[in-house]
Amino acid sequence: MSSNISQSYPSGSESEVERAAAVATAIGAFEGLGDKLAAETTPLGEVAAADHGAPARWWVWVCPKGDFNGRLHVAGYARDRHALYTVCDTHGDTYLR
Repeated sequence: MSSNISQSYPSGSESEVERAAAVATAIGAFEGLGDKLAAETTPLGEVAAADHGAPARWWVWVCPKGDFNGRLHVAGYARDRHALYTVCDTHGDTYLR
């Protein structure tokens, strides 16, 4: 397993609106993060509702760095790998999931 992989299980989930807001806040808080995401990810695109009609939700993971207070939010698809690309809202670090 890669050292870039955080915990194995998600700690919860969030709506598309919550996910987008968390990523936008992180981009605003950490210099150069927006450029890094633009270079290393492809957009998520439109996500359809689940089969039962519920709105799409995204997994959230605990950041493995330091105090474990940060949460990893999906920021896009990794450009060079088959993985979700996540960003920590507390540290600005990125991880593949």
